[in-house]
Amino acid sequence: MGRNIVLTGMVISAIPIGEYDRRITLLTKERGKVAAFARGARRPGSQLMAAGPFSFGQFEAYEGRSSYTVSKADISHYFRELAADLEGAYYGFYFLEMADYYARENADEIHMLKLLYRSLQALESKRFDCRLVRRAFELRAMAINGEGPNVFSCLKCGREEGLRWLHVESGGVFCEACGKDRGFLPAAGGGQRAGEGSMGRAFAYRLEESALYAMQYILSSDIEKLYCFALSPSVLEALGQAVDAYVRRYIDREFHSLAVLEQNERFAAPGILSGNPKSAVANNGRTGYNI
Repeated sequence: MGRNIVLTGMVISAIPIGEYDRRITLLTKERGKVAAFARGARRPGSQLMAAGPFSFGQFEAYEGRSSYTVSKADISHYFRELAADLEGAYYGFYFLEMADYYARENADEIHMLKLLYRSLQALESKRFDCRLVRRAFELRAMAINGEGPNVFSCLKCGREEGLRWLHVESGGVFCEACGKDRGFLPAAGGGQRAGEGSMGRAFAYRLEESALYAMQYILSSDIEKLYCFALSPSVLEALGQAVDAYVRRYIDREFHSLAVLEQNERFAAPGILSGNPKSAVANNGRTGYNI
């Protein structure tokens, strides 16, 4: 027998079905990723017209044996300002795509839902460089799903100080001494190429202290306090190179919205905040959500 349930979450995708219906995918607190039909959602005047991408709230749904049907949507946050901004919207759609990639049905996705909500808030506020929000979202999303790098201790000797090399293939960092033992050699363009050795030739990235602190903060901070700092252009560039290499190594999907972003990201404005991730603190307290 089917039953009616209430789901708290966000619409991460919506596809037209027939003349008036819509198939939506929700990232929910209770059931993880849920695919559901919203019948009549495209009909003028329908209460379900609001159930589009970025919409966050409570959704009443009938749970059948093999599918869900949404009958009511009580939306508490539409992210309208974000959706109206072309650059911000593409970043937002990229985040939705990545959430869809990682999320699973009937799984505990509360941390992914919180990260997605908080990251969209950061984009909508326009107080943070969108490129920084992107890198923080990517790195933390991978960590939530067990694919984040170890940036807190050397993968070889366990040392927590003097960490200088991020080796993507190994999934973490090496200290200066162990990096030399592995044969890491400088290469042009910010990345570092490993020399011949037991690991073969592979790319590694020499991390400046500020970039390392940024990665550590992103991976260890409370999600509610994640966006409390900014980086200089050079540090943001270094962070971007390292995270981008990591994403391309461990995520086996091409995201449409990311392709558009990468064509236009060079026009992004620099961030307007400054701070040190090593000692970052919340900027105006907690930004409200209750998930």
